[in-house]
Amino acid sequence: MPLLQLQDLNEKISTTFRPWQRSFQFWARAADIYTGYKVCQVRVKFVKGVEKQEEMWEKQHELAAEKLYSMCYDLGGFFLKAAQILGKPDLAPAAWVRRLVTLCDRAPATPFEVVQLVLEKELGRSTAEIFERFDVNPVGSASIAQVHRARVRGSKSDVAVKVQHPGVQELMMTDIRNLQAFALYLEKTDIKFDLFSVTKEIEKQVGYEFDFLREAEAMERIQRFLHANNKKVPVLVPNVVRDMVTRKVLVMEFIDGTPILNLGNEMAKRGINPGGKMAAVAKQ
Repeated sequence: MPLLQLQDLNEKISTTFRPWQRSFQFWARAADIYTGYKVCQVRVKFVKGVEKQEEMWEKQHELAAEKLYSMCYDLGGFFLKAAQILGKPDLAPAAWVRRLVTLCDRAPATPFEVVQLVLEKELGRSTAEIFERFDVNPVGSASIAQVHRARVRGSKSDVAVKVQHPGVQELMMTDIRNLQAFALYLEKTDIKFDLFSVTKEIEKQVGYEFDFLREAEAMERIQRFLHANNKKVPVLVPNVVRDMVTRKVLVMEFIDGTPILNLGNEMAKRGINPGGKMAAVAKQ
């Protein structure tokens, strides 16, 4: 890759991940969403009838959902994870859930050129030396990493190559601190609930996810536990390719499957009765 192209990529990454820039974008967008709700709160007081009031709130939720979606998609990082958490029926207004749930498997991907740089730095060799085939387009991209399908030289089966987005840890820590400050503000003004402690716990748990060595160990521990159980367990844990694991790269056996959010569509496609035994097992 030409030196000039590499410099352009590095500049693009550093610009995207500047803490002050992200903080400004977060506070500007959060203030816009918050103000929208406060204005709606005032307007509702002048409207008679529960139905009309609920209709106003529903419109506000839909407007806020679009803004939240844009913020989470544009900023990525922790906000993608937050969207995935909020995109559950028991945690947010229905309008939010309908919009945010689509981010669970549509997170913006890191360009292949950048992924290649991370891989070669972490594994100490060029991708051409390691892989016989490497799919440029990722199978999926999430808040912390994305996964590519590939085949290691000399192997007969495919592997899943999980690569951490560069700069994502610093980016997420900036996001979480901004969210903690916003939580403290909401506690003092609108919500009588300890939101700050929730964000501190999230910070702790998310911190673990940046270490793929830890993840590989957890996978192997679960696998040993399942194999030690004599009963047939309907769970598959991919085998880890041990000499291809670092804090930012995790190579494992590739297993074809259906994302859990697509389960309903997949069953319908196969003609499975939604009220039948198979569907009941899937829901469980």
